[in-house]
This record gives sequence, structure tokens and C-alpha cells, in this order.
Amino acid sequence: MMSLLGAAAPGFDRPLDVLEACHGRIARQCDTLEKLLAYLPAHGADSQAQQAARAVLAYFDSAAVHHHDDEERNLFPLLEQANAPGACDLVETLTLEHDELALLWRRLQVQLQSIEAGTAAMLDEALAQRFISMNRSHLEFENTHVLPLARQVLGAAEIERLGRAMAARRGVPFSGSL
Repeated sequence: MMSLLGAAAPGFDRPLDVLEACHGRIARQCDTLEKLLAYLPAHGADSQAQQAARAVLAYFDSAAVHHHDDEERNLFPLLEQANAPGACDLVETLTLEHDELALLWRRLQVQLQSIEAGTAAMLDEALAQRFISMNRSHLEFENTHVLPLARQVLGAAEIERLGRAMAARRGVPFSGSL
């Protein structure tokens, strides 16, 4: 897969790299949300605010949902099956964080939909900041602990199974080099 900038985006034959790239995109959407918080008081729900709200909604309503499913339905069970050290505790903690992020998102989503529609120009700042900071700490933990652990304990067959499941979830063909 090529991005518009010409750099090769990781394919599903490298699913752990895809997960890490998703973490980067989630962080960028959090940056957009933070900018929107600062922008709204002075500008209201103008076309730029509506566009930003639309981008954040589009990402967290689809790609982020797939991402959590990739982890909970595929990666986490593989870590547990591999008897990775501390996997059960990791999985429990991260799944609870996913649930809390989903609850925060559902509350934020309604507000962003109103901004996207131009019918409201307010975001609950405490709610948005909690969502942003929880996402950032969650991503940091996964990047520094979970992905390195997965790279250490998962074999080629498990990596391929993860990549195939992730591609199927998105309805794209799996092109593995394995």
C-alpha cells in the first residue's frame, strides 16, 4: 500500500506495524479534537469546525472501532494463548480502558455531531480532555508494553492469523508474504 506521500504504509502482512500506525492516527485525531476545543469559543461551528468535527467522527466511528476489535478479538487472545508474561492482567486492564473510552466517546460523539451539523458550538471541555488524555496514555502503554511483548512472543503463524483477521474485518484482501 502506498500513501499519498509516497511512503509505504504497512500492509496486513505486518499487523503489529498496522496497529502501531493506527495508534499514530488516533493520536492525530486527538490533536484535531484539542485544536477544535480551542477554536470553538472564538469561531463557533463554522465550516472549519464542522470539517474538523466530521473528521474526528469519521475516524472514531469506524477505524478506531476496528482497531479495538483487532486488539480484543484477535491480538489479546493470541497473547494469552502464547502464555505471554502478564498477558491476562494486561488484557483485563486494556479491555476495561477500551470500554471506558467507548463510553466517553458516545458522550462526545453527540456533541461533535451537533458541531458537524452547525447546530451547536460547544464541547464539554472536561469530557474532551479526559477522552484525549486517556487515549494518549492508553496508546503510550500499548506502544511501549503490548506491541513489544507481541513482537517477542508471537510466531509467524500467529502474526499471519492476526493480519488475516484484521484484513477480513475491513473487507480487504490479505496479501501476505508468509
